[in-house]
Amino acid sequence: MTVPVHGLPLLVRAGLEVAVVPPPLRGSRWHVVTACSSDDRAGALVALSGVGSISEAERLVGGYLLARVDDLPEDLALLDAERLVGREVACDDGARATIAEVMRGPANDVWVLRGERGELLLPVIPGTVPSVPDEGPIDVSVPAGLAWEA
Repeated sequence: MTVPVHGLPLLVRAGLEVAVVPPPLRGSRWHVVTACSSDDRAGALVALSGVGSISEAERLVGGYLLARVDDLPEDLALLDAERLVGREVACDDGARATIAEVMRGPANDVWVLRGERGELLLPVIPGTVPSVPDEGPIDVSVPAGLAWEA
């Protein structure tokens, strides 16, 4: 069973090459995820290439699965709640706010923005957040019909 860390969503998928850390004393550090099933609540049940028995799997308990940066989703910055909370947001309606919380939803995340106009629940969907720069404010578009709650 794998569980995500640092507030990230589950990123493990079949075909992903991962390194087990700390590595076992014998055998390969690198494995390919051959199967992955999840109920999106508690993590995922994962099968790794080269791990053929329960005893081999038990030796990996407590370790971490690391993937290459190039194999991660391009929109990873949108998924990293730990790095998003506290970031400044510049809204196209002129408001300035801070991301106070990232709520995970079944279809998309929602950013809880708090600022001079109050609070706004911003769905993170195509068109609202074009990109997340490494530093500085994040430009967002507030969809028509959403209002700031005082």
